[in-house]
Amino acid sequence: MIITRTPLRVSFAGGGTDICDCYKTNGGAVVSAAVNKYIYITVNKKFDNNIRVSYSKIEVVPTVEELRHDIVRECLKLAGITGGIEITSISDIPSGTGLGTSSAFTVGVLNALFYYTGQSLTPKQLSELACKVEIDILGHPIGKQDQYASAYGGLNYFEFNPDDTVERRKISLSDTDVKKLENSLMLFYTGIKRSADEVLIEQKHNTPAKLDSLRCMKSLADEMYTELSEKGLTPFFGKAISLGWEKKRELASSITSSEIDEKYVAGMNAGAAGGKLLGAGGGGFLLFYCDGQYQEQVRRAVNLPQTPFRIETLGSTVVFADNDHRIS
Repeated sequence: MIITRTPLRVSFAGGGTDICDCYKTNGGAVVSAAVNKYIYITVNKKFDNNIRVSYSKIEVVPTVEELRHDIVRECLKLAGITGGIEITSISDIPSGTGLGTSSAFTVGVLNALFYYTGQSLTPKQLSELACKVEIDILGHPIGKQDQYASAYGGLNYFEFNPDDTVERRKISLSDTDVKKLENSLMLFYTGIKRSADEVLIEQKHNTPAKLDSLRCMKSLADEMYTELSEKGLTPFFGKAISLGWEKKRELASSITSSEIDEKYVAGMNAGAAGGKLLGAGGGGFLLFYCDGQYQEQVRRAVNLPQTPFRIETLGSTVVFADNDHRIS
């Protein structure tokens, strides 16, 4: 049996500029962090030659082509596995909530399957293969930031170049700043799940008319990276989060709603220094950056379930491996 653990992520600036239509024209950049909320994938040799996949549904099929789960199907093809395998998944956080669950799932499945065949992939290889599956093969209208955040782990600046290459720069903060950052971030679940594809399709359609907003979002990510790298955690961090959210709201009408706006304004008025909705938009988690003295006021004002979290320094990892069951 092989078990992989792959972190989800929160993004602080630049989300939306990692989509092809944007970075091909303007370039793109994102500052994000992996968090200690995970997707676990188990892979085990099956007694017979069927393929069994267990997620919200259970599939048992004789061939890869008959799998309905498109991501698992294409990952099996890339790994060269044709049968005799069982794959299960468990997630700490529901899908469709803005923490990059779909791409973390893809990274985790690829990591487990290739390890099962005797290959240990680097974070760069995992990121590129996950993008190939989700974007190139399946045609999902998503960006590249989630795959890289989950594969690498930690706090990072990712730059997305017009030639499709991606540069990763690790952001190293002092222990004091890491603790302050973790203690100042507040994550609230809106209770709204949505399809990222629907929001991103509208954003894709609007991209030519929104290039100025996207340029501003990339610039904020660039400035945040420079500030964190050279000065550490400063008041600019919170301001940049909110400035980026205001610009992102301009990209598509489905990114926010009156209910989400009400909660965001309530949190900011209660003392948060910055805030945004995570992910493509439309629902999921609200993130606030807030000094400790105002946090209880923010909790009361937002009045949503809070999810504690920490930054995860590791990316997708094989946490258990019974090597007798690898097929290499």
